[in-house]
Amino acid sequence: MIDYQASGVNVEEGYKAVSSYKEHAKRTMIPGVLNGLGSFAGMFEVPSGYTEPVLVSGTDGVGTKLDLAFALKKYDTVGIDCVAMSVNDILCHGAKPLYFLDYIACGKLDASIATDLVKGIAEGCVQSDAALLGGETAEMPGFYDEGKYDIAGFAVGIAEKSAIIDGSAIREGDTLIGLASSGVHSNGFSLVRKLVTDFSEPFNGKPIGETLLEPTKIYVKPVLSLLEKVPVHGMVHITGGGFYENIPRMYPSGGVHGSAETERLISVIKQDSWPVLPIFDELVRSGANPERMYHTFNMGIGFVIAVDPNDAQKTIQHFEQSGFPAFAIGVVKKGTEDVVFS
Repeated sequence: MIDYQASGVNVEEGYKAVSSYKEHAKRTMIPGVLNGLGSFAGMFEVPSGYTEPVLVSGTDGVGTKLDLAFALKKYDTVGIDCVAMSVNDILCHGAKPLYFLDYIACGKLDASIATDLVKGIAEGCVQSDAALLGGETAEMPGFYDEGKYDIAGFAVGIAEKSAIIDGSAIREGDTLIGLASSGVHSNGFSLVRKLVTDFSEPFNGKPIGETLLEPTKIYVKPVLSLLEKVPVHGMVHITGGGFYENIPRMYPSGGVHGSAETERLISVIKQDSWPVLPIFDELVRSGANPERMYHTFNMGIGFVIAVDPNDAQKTIQHFEQSGFPAFAIGVVKKGTEDVVFS
């Protein structure tokens, strides 16, 4: 006869992990949370003050960037990435994040590693003013390799229906403001791992793995405060697919590419209008196709905002004062190609 533990699932380790999660989740408690971790479902009260509240949700994971965390045995930053990927997405529609739920899966649970993952998730929630409302830790021996973890999650936010940003306000002549990224963020790591095989290799005074593991920047707080000052016409999170795949998603067509003959609003990006981060030059030196870099990576710009040109300088100053470097990187024009570099 065998029991659950003999099959490879350590229930006691799971109890230990959940107990430690609660300490980190406490940091994220905000008004609206009705219960703590441990219930069968998380509960959050819809905030008052909205005439027509709309719930806005997004989900994502960290992808193969996790491999760097395993290699470097540093697990407390990829949780930030997990939160960032979802909250930055719902932010594009002007939504304020309310809460986040995570999912952690592994072959053999180590409570200390899982706790570090949740520590990062909690930090990401703190950075976005969202509550860590719950989650799931799944131990699946024989399905995941021992020592490997996968994490994903989803965020739920809220927006006033009349204030939802959907790109319909974008006009020809609008200025495109780019917010600096912290590095590669959480996209393109299947290619990165082909190019960089030794994460201990020195780069800018530290192992290159540390630079690559830099967590995705969370833009929630400065962008939400900007919305109180400036009419924002459109926003986009630069994730997988780089500039060419993501920037067209800011427009009402939602990134459905028009025909080469149809004139429409397009994004004209001014080359060299912001400092491309050294890590991207290093990836090119390591063998990445330079002509495809803007199709894959953020190249130093993690978020783009379209505003009236009269509001451009005010917008840049707002972000600079918030500690988020910002640059006028382009303009909205009419044309037949979705993204053009000039």
